[in-house]
Amino acid sequence: MDIQEYFARISYRGSHNKPDLATMSDIFQHHVQAVPFENLSIHCGEGIELDLEATYNKIVRRKRGGWCMENNYLLSWVLKTLGYDVTFLGAKVYVPELDAYPDEIDHLLLQVELDGKFYIVDGGFGMAYQLWQPMELISGTDQPQTPGIFRFQEESGTWYLEKVKRKQCVLTQSASTSHNVENEVCRRVYLFTLQPRDIEEFRGCNAHLQTAPDSLFVTKSICSLQTADGIRALVGWKFTEIKYNYRDNMDLVEIRILADEEIEKTLKEKFNITLDKKFVPVNTSRLSLF
Repeated sequence: MDIQEYFARISYRGSHNKPDLATMSDIFQHHVQAVPFENLSIHCGEGIELDLEATYNKIVRRKRGGWCMENNYLLSWVLKTLGYDVTFLGAKVYVPELDAYPDEIDHLLLQVELDGKFYIVDGGFGMAYQLWQPMELISGTDQPQTPGIFRFQEESGTWYLEKVKRKQCVLTQSASTSHNVENEVCRRVYLFTLQPRDIEEFRGCNAHLQTAPDSLFVTKSICSLQTADGIRALVGWKFTEIKYNYRDNMDLVEIRILADEEIEKTLKEKFNITLDKKFVPVNTSRLSLF
């Protein structure tokens, strides 16, 4: 594994001699705009390994993306290599349709200590809730980013990440989002504690999420990528493009349903992904990703 090869993969040409906040933020932004959040391996008959070298080969050499345990595992190696103090944390992702969090952790994120402050670095959430910058670990303070305003709320040692939602101008109303999502003002994203985790603690979660019949990642094929001014996503056959802050706190949303023969071309042109095996799109869950 070679850090320069990783930098080439994310088109990062900045300095990396000093492990400071500006460098970490710059690398992080390049990562989320170059490496998709995706679970396509599950829908190509491939297993997702919780192995650093396998993840490096998949994302850096094969130019694929990955889910939280791949993106953040790789980012932890990058940051540690550059001299940052990195700790694994485990989170439980909020399920809006159930208004609940799962019983077990199902998300890997990173905590970085820098100059006496703590930051959350999470390059593996994807969709419209993907952070574009590291967030300082402070409770109750709005931290505006291009995708919207994020903030943490801490209660008795449990930390909650939430995002204030902007209004959306959906150009294709018939393909709009489900149930009461449009009326949400603020969306809870996940909860976590500051208990340090070992990568081994995520093995069960990594296996469960790609095999359980009711897993979101089994019932939906997902590929999303942050762009210079928004996000593009392919969920099943639904291709969505969002331009953030299109006009006075209004995001522009375009949705198109693709034909089977358009899928491969779209993955290549919009996400720079070429799959080795036959991909079977899936979207049987009603859970909303926006």
